[in-house]
Amino acid sequence: MYRELAKTAFGYPIIDNHAHPFLKSKYRDAIRYELSKLFGLTGDDATWEGVKKKRLEFDYAELCKLCMEPTGIQCILFDDGLGGVAEMAEEVNWHDQYTGSPSKRIVRLEVEGQNILQDILVANDNSPLSIDILCDTFLKEFTTYMVDTAVDDHVVGYKSVACYRTGLDVDPAPCSADELYECLASVSEQFKEKGSIRFEHKALNDHLVKIVLDIAGKCKKPSKRSPRTACTMTLLLTKSSPAHMQPIIKAFPETIFVLLHSSYPYTRDAGYLTSVYKNVYLDFGEIFPFISADGQRTVVHQVLELAPTNKILWSTDAAWWPERFYLATVQARQVLAGFVGKGDLTEDQAVSIVKMAFFENANRIYMLGLQPNISILSPQS
Repeated sequence: MYRELAKTAFGYPIIDNHAHPFLKSKYRDAIRYELSKLFGLTGDDATWEGVKKKRLEFDYAELCKLCMEPTGIQCILFDDGLGGVAEMAEEVNWHDQYTGSPSKRIVRLEVEGQNILQDILVANDNSPLSIDILCDTFLKEFTTYMVDTAVDDHVVGYKSVACYRTGLDVDPAPCSADELYECLASVSEQFKEKGSIRFEHKALNDHLVKIVLDIAGKCKKPSKRSPRTACTMTLLLTKSSPAHMQPIIKAFPETIFVLLHSSYPYTRDAGYLTSVYKNVYLDFGEIFPFISADGQRTVVHQVLELAPTNKILWSTDAAWWPERFYLATVQARQVLAGFVGKGDLTEDQAVSIVKMAFFENANRIYMLGLQPNISILSPQS
């Protein structure tokens, strides 16, 4: 009935604005997905064991191609700071063979900070630095690294996982030197005891976020693309509503904030922020395939209740397995293809929203400079 909407929903290319790299081939079998339809399994063969058996028949490159071709994903923005990525996952641009445009990188600031501090501690193991010198050295190296990434053409933004560590209520007020000394002393002890570092100290985490927000907001060079202005914040449950971010959003009006994961289960809060603050955008990823089909439709409707349609983006939030990219994309296309039904939207309006959510908004916000490659996917009718 709505042929143009179906053509767009199932055939328009996608910019996946938040994902994580594939596993290397030697780790390919650590997976538990029932994907009988993808593998062409029917009847008695369409079982959990059948799926696992069938996928073993594919060369890994063939499996990745099989999963990615139906998605129509033209470009992927990768957060490569997920635990285990450095050891087990492919490099960011390895994925370009399955997309029509080069992949880009999102820098996870806490992980880079941990790596920088750990390198400093190791380098000075025989002659530990005093806490004030350690603090000055770390902050200088951290800031230098983030400034360098801000002008790196392979980097399109920063990501904070503060919510997983200390909450989204990032304090815009300056942090005192004593607070930072206390945090770094604690982290140094953690490294001595465990041989590893995890930033989970609020004063330190908040301070690092503010350094990056300042860098992102100032990085607007007319001679270069400036998607570094995008700072993505990820969603725990206490203090996880993006409403907690209002003070920090107000404090950095020149920095773009992309709220990830649909801000689930606080999607309406996020929609409100996008409607009130010019520098806030909403990604409605991760819900595919992690919540029910009814739940997915509900979240998308909540996104559209208040969020301006030129401020919504979509992502898979997929990691490790190519099947996750396939599932997330197929399910998202199915949901968006059902936009017209109750008279809330005309078909033309729905088509425009699909194009903006899948491609145009991310292309503009991250300044990717891409043209939609319609031929990347054959549309379904």
